[in-house]
Amino acid sequence: MPGRVSSHWKPQRTKVELKPAPRPSRIRRDPPPAEKPATLEKAMWRQSHEWEIALAIAGMILFALGIDAAVYLFAGMMTK
Repeated sequence: MPGRVSSHWKPQRTKVELKPAPRPSRIRRDPPPAEKPATLEKAMWRQSHEWEIALAIAGMILFALGIDAAVYLFAGMMTK
């Protein structure tokens, strides 16, 4: 049978009907929420010298805790 090719397409089958979405996408429909304005007091605190000092102290404490944890784990491995 030359010229005969097997095909997956079947013209007698009915098409699949898609149901409409219950509501449109929220990304396209809803506007982004309004940004809360920062109070002047908070804005001034974040730009202050005290804020930089507080962040530096917090960083030093976290660094010290990391070194402490590393030494504790190393000591635990050495004593076993």
